Amino acid sequence: MLLQHSTTVFTVLALSILILFYSYSLKFLQSPKPQLTAAHFLSPPQCNLFKGHWEFDPNREPVYDDSCPFHRNAWNCLRNKRERMGIINSWKWMPENCSLGRIDPIGFLGMMRNKNIGFVGDSLNENFLVSLLCILRVADPGAKKWKRKRVWRGAYFPKYNVTVAYHRAVLLAKYEWQSKLSDQDGLKGIYRVDVDVPANDWVNITKFYDVLVFNTGHWWGPHKFSKETPLVFYNRGQPIIPPLEILDGLKVVLRNMISYIEKEVPSNTLKFWRMQSPRHFYGGEWNQNGSCLSDEPLEETQLDLWFDPSNNGVNKEARQLNQIIQKAVQETSIRLLDLTNLSEYRADAHPAVWLGKKDAVAIWGQDCMHWCLPGVPDTWVDILSELIRQCFGSNY
Repeated sequence: MLLQHSTTVFTVLALSILILFYSYSLKFLQSPKPQLTAAHFLSPPQCNLFKGHWEFDPNREPVYDDSCPFHRNAWNCLRNKRERMGIINSWKWMPENCSLGRIDPIGFLGMMRNKNIGFVGDSLNENFLVSLLCILRVADPGAKKWKRKRVWRGAYFPKYNVTVAYHRAVLLAKYEWQSKLSDQDGLKGIYRVDVDVPANDWVNITKFYDVLVFNTGHWWGPHKFSKETPLVFYNRGQPIIPPLEILDGLKVVLRNMISYIEKEVPSNTLKFWRMQSPRHFYGGEWNQNGSCLSDEPLEETQLDLWFDPSNNGVNKEARQLNQIIQKAVQETSIRLLDLTNLSEYRADAHPAVWLGKKDAVAIWGQDCMHWCLPGVPDTWVDILSELIRQCFGSNY
């Protein structure tokens, strides 16, 4: 009797559960399906720090002034009384699909505690370095010049045990002047470039730094090496036959130097390659009365006219060299620091005629290649610091 009663109860419970499940399923099937729009399939826009536009911000001010001890005289545009410095430093870079904050010197040095940052390349990387040093000094006024062979090459920040330094290697590869015994062939001499040998200034520093920023480019042109004093390329101690043209020589040097970096720089070192910084000579080369006395940044519609290699203008080198560099760096561990486009706009931000010496323009012409400090390289620093932060995974 008890067994029969239990069976009846179980049957009733089972039927109740089935009825509830059927009712719920029927209601679900009859309810309208959600409408899927294109937004459900689109990933969020990617932040591109290198593409964007400049926006005028009258409240924006430089982080440092002309008293920074790391200034180079010709770039210290505040001290040299360059006109419109307030306006030059009131432009803010606005990347596509995101915002770019300014570097926090205290937070950045805290993140980099017991680490070191190195720059290797030509004077545009030194321009970059000076901006970074002057900004970081705000967080550690006790920063000291870091010297080698009685010539300063950077700074040491004792409060954080951080060294930030520059190693001059304009071609990256070793090169030296060799005079000719006779000028029968019209040459005064040659610059021998050993394509497979890194320059002495950086060959032994690869293990010291936690972040390295490389560049080369501005010396790879006829305005640096004339037909009377050409570059002659050597490999394994012997001249390359047939002789290489200068851009072909650059490709071989890049291949060898990048191979050396990949082999000798530790895998946990953060490696960047800074793409070309554009020049803004108008009306001729630096030695042909070229000028850069612009009052405003260029418009986007003007950029190709100034810089597209197909127009064969005096400023074509940046994009031309970038194509070679980008191809050489691809499929390596080196990250591209593509500061070219944002810098192309800033024809207004070079030292121009305000070089700090009375006869400098008469001797060297206007400087439409390097940048005023404070100025555009401060934005380079903002971008570099953000990329370092992302790679080190820190929210300083």
